[in-house]
Amino acid sequence: MDERYSIGELARRTGLTVKAIRFYSDRGLVPPTDRTAAGYRRYDLAAVARLDLIRTLRELGLDLATIRRILDRETALSDVAAAHAEALTVQIRTLRLRRAILTTVADRNSPPEALTLMHRLSQLSSTQRHHLITDFLDSVFTPADPATAIPADPATPIPAETNLPRPASSDSVRFNEVSGFAAARRSLTPELPDHPEPEQVEAWIELAELTQDPDFRSVVRRMADDYRTVALRPDLVARIHAQVRPALDAGVTPDSPEAEPFVTTITTQYAESVGQPDSPTLRRRLAAVLETANDPRWARYLHLLAITNGWEPRPPLTPTYDWTIRALKAA
Repeated sequence: MDERYSIGELARRTGLTVKAIRFYSDRGLVPPTDRTAAGYRRYDLAAVARLDLIRTLRELGLDLATIRRILDRETALSDVAAAHAEALTVQIRTLRLRRAILTTVADRNSPPEALTLMHRLSQLSSTQRHHLITDFLDSVFTPADPATAIPADPATPIPAETNLPRPASSDSVRFNEVSGFAAARRSLTPELPDHPEPEQVEAWIELAELTQDPDFRSVVRRMADDYRTVALRPDLVARIHAQVRPALDAGVTPDSPEAEPFVTTITTQYAESVGQPDSPTLRRRLAAVLETANDPRWARYLHLLAITNGWEPRPPLTPTYDWTIRALKAA
């Protein structure tokens, strides 16, 4: 006859408490083999093996319902192990990121209000971080008046000299009203790698802080509206940059007579884009549009975005915008 064990003996063999063994037994995970004449439960060696497995699975974080399916062979242990290994990988990744963020917070001499925000950022999961950025992009890309959305030529590609960093597949993206904004959203989405460098974490923290600034959101929303109304499209930015770069290289000052040919070329192209004649009003409008795009926080956002995503930062367009704005106002 196989050897039988009382709950106390089973506890000594497995290292579990009597209370825990009784709990598992009452729920049918380790049913008693038989009972004594006095009604006390007795268990065999199979119960020892089941308890060892239960303890291991519980330490790995499995719930009782899943453990029951494994013990009853309704679920393959290998499948459960694979799923939980993946879950642990995600958890480890999250904890590493939190540690990196908290280390950055500890190294920064931040005021209490900034510290509160950074502490909240450190608690965000990858999904929550994604939602934080999605909320920002939704707020700036949603037009106040849908009627202002004017489709662009679907054959217009993203130019090389655009103020937006380009995704890896941007050569095939076309800037019409749908794919253009979809490409812009992709190119403006920060994504921390699984194992970020300290500078990437610090860049993401600053970038996340920036996206919570209502005034900055308002600036980016105006830029998006300018895009919709063909006031400032990436192809136009590229043409302006192509015209201004020789003037900058030649040392032409924006308020000099030598600047006028460059200004005329720029405003002529702009007038053609918006379907209006060149005029002082149109030049003032272009200057206002460029001033919005020239907000230093936008240049900072693009720089932080490149660091976070591991892209090569591109030179800012600030010199081009500064020169063109001054030249337009002088003209």
